[in-house]
Amino acid sequence: MTTPPPAIPVATLGTPRIGPRRELKAALESYWAGKTGEAELLDVSASLRAANWARQKARGVTVIPSNDFSLYDQVLDTSVMVGAIPEVYGWRGGKVPLSVYFAMARGADGAASEASCGHSHHGDGGAGQGAPAQEMTKWFDTNYHYMVPEFAPNQTFQLASLKAVDEYREAKALGYETRPALLGPVTFLKLGKSKEAGFDPLSLLGNILPVYVDVLRRLSANGAEWVQIDEPCLVLDLDDAARDALRRAYASIAHALPNLKIMLATYFGVLGDNLDATLSLPVAGLHVDLVRAPEQLEAVVEKARPGLVLSLGAIDGRNIWRANLSALAERLKAVVARRGTDHVQLAPSCSLLHVPVDLEQETDLDPDLKSWLAFSLQKMDELAVLSAALSGDSTRVKDALDASAAAAEARRTSPKVHNAAVAARTGAVTAAMARRTSPFSTRAELQRKRFGLPAFPTTTIGSFPQTAEVRQARSAHAKGALSDDAYTQFLREETARAVRWQENIGLDVLVHGEFERNDMVQYFGEQLSGFAFTKHGWVQSYGSRYVRPPILFGDVARPAPMTVEWWRYAQSLTQKPLKGMLTGPVTILNWSFVRDDLPRSAVCGQIALAIRDEVEDLEQAGAAMIQIDEAALREGLPLRRSQWGEYLRWAVECFRLCSSGVGDQTQIHTHMCYSEFNDIIDAIGAMDADVISIETSRSKMELLDAFRSYKYPNEIGPGVYDIHSPRVPAVSEMTDLLSRARQRLDDSQIWINPDCGLKTRKWEEVKPALVNMVAAARAIRSATD
Repeated sequence: MTTPPPAIPVATLGTPRIGPRRELKAALESYWAGKTGEAELLDVSASLRAANWARQKARGVTVIPSNDFSLYDQVLDTSVMVGAIPEVYGWRGGKVPLSVYFAMARGADGAASEASCGHSHHGDGGAGQGAPAQEMTKWFDTNYHYMVPEFAPNQTFQLASLKAVDEYREAKALGYETRPALLGPVTFLKLGKSKEAGFDPLSLLGNILPVYVDVLRRLSANGAEWVQIDEPCLVLDLDDAARDALRRAYASIAHALPNLKIMLATYFGVLGDNLDATLSLPVAGLHVDLVRAPEQLEAVVEKARPGLVLSLGAIDGRNIWRANLSALAERLKAVVARRGTDHVQLAPSCSLLHVPVDLEQETDLDPDLKSWLAFSLQKMDELAVLSAALSGDSTRVKDALDASAAAAEARRTSPKVHNAAVAARTGAVTAAMARRTSPFSTRAELQRKRFGLPAFPTTTIGSFPQTAEVRQARSAHAKGALSDDAYTQFLREETARAVRWQENIGLDVLVHGEFERNDMVQYFGEQLSGFAFTKHGWVQSYGSRYVRPPILFGDVARPAPMTVEWWRYAQSLTQKPLKGMLTGPVTILNWSFVRDDLPRSAVCGQIALAIRDEVEDLEQAGAAMIQIDEAALREGLPLRRSQWGEYLRWAVECFRLCSSGVGDQTQIHTHMCYSEFNDIIDAIGAMDADVISIETSRSKMELLDAFRSYKYPNEIGPGVYDIHSPRVPAVSEMTDLLSRARQRLDDSQIWINPDCGLKTRKWEEVKPALVNMVAAARAIRSATD
């Protein structure tokens, strides 16, 4: 009897932690509301981890991660692990209580906020009085957010959390030998910020390494043979100092723990000019992304030393398309032949955190579309099949390989994907279609005369709280328990209340509140061809904020107007200007699971034409202000600077294509979230929006420095109210931010608004905050009269 060849190990790097039914969200929000205690939250967390480990083992995963679970964010977990906790949170050493952890994530407002973060009876430290949340920004070019670490010169670190060790031991007690995952020290430092101008956080490497060594030594002492250390900074443009920091870090780890095997994980792009430095590091394994950067495979295999274990990120960890496993096996077989099955692992391109949990929960998807998809669990199945095929056991998985190839061919030729009319229209686009008739200076004068707004006009970004009553009505309507007429009447009443309230508190430019919208992308996708939607395809954006990205599977067109009737109704309730609210093409693209059979630029152009139709219909209906949110424009920026120009060229052109069909008196607004603008300010200017609103409250208006140095000519609404925190900012806090804004901008440019939409907040937070915002505007006007 012939002994079958050993199967190639299958790893996941990390998995969704939210639970198949969003169990973590329910547990967190119950805890924050004070309905349950710490013990209940931790019990749910332990159950989710145990179930996750069991599912992976059942699916054939042989390298199962631990410490990939988080109550909020893995970067925040790392800050807590090394004791990088700013003084404002009141921690004085020892174990970090959940009140401090969640204050860093969500802010704290004295005793009231302690309750919102859980309970205030911890005896080993408090969350501080009125502590704001840490700054939050996007994790590389994904739609996941992380809490930005804060550093100071000469900062010291100390081991303040044994989470990584505890969860490794927890898995081991349940019978799972895991590979603990840590965020690497160099990436962690590079992700952080300091309030000290010119301070380089990498100068703290020598201070932080002993904490990492301590954690690794404890893991090793508890039986861990391998540890995964994520250094995604290796796909960025690094200078010699950063490469030297990586060498020093891993030399120190290797010297302290010569027998511990490190799997160095890189993802989201190509190693490129960092490849030689990466391969020189004293680690036992290297993971590379072969989805975002398939071109690097040959160079990595050619240059890797013989004993190095290569983890091949061959299955897409960021998108939901099923792989053609036959083609993939054919591509990788030479690597396996050269390296041997004992020096190769198979993995997704990155952690599966970025995809939904289980496709089998989607019972209502079109069968053809469903056959083209793979979620987290199905990607584990794909990896197991690929392992068998590459290990010489392809006969056993022949049916799976054949089905994979057949699905790929069916998708390639499906009429559900391709629309000849859309192709013809995109082919007829001209450069003139993406240009306003007159320059901004001409438009601005006409618009000021048309609207007659006061100095420092106030508005909001668009959405108002989606209360339990709104969600319940939407759910009842979806289930057929609430008729179309009754649901419409409910939404009209919510809209009318919101419009009246905005008038009562004195806002200058109103919004209708978006109560009819489930999500700023999904709402539009549901009315456009080429999109499909899941019921359980949730992925984490941050904390307990989960989204269900649309599946953009085919050519895009707009069959009928999408927002005109709701705008017309809301505007009929007031004499004040009320903005039409749309989501821009780049944001719809970047916040969807996008088809991978066309260039992203081509897909974005199709969406832009559909939104252009809506903009023109709104103007024809009488809308004088139309906001086209491009919250995710910077998010799609390539990680390598050499690729920025091409992306920004087509992204800006798509925005202009959708926004330029209106007359000079029609004011085009746009909104952007959590964007560092210094390095793309030329592109922001090229968008030529009449008014841009941006997040600036957490950065204390520092983001406006780019607009000042660039001499941005158009109007700007710098956010003065951090909507990602339950805190209600005082009038003085907002006026201070506005004073900072006035140091950077001309008074005639400044609008006053929150950082972002208010959908996720509660009315009891929103109402006093917006009242304070209006009062701050009046105070600034009085001071400048």
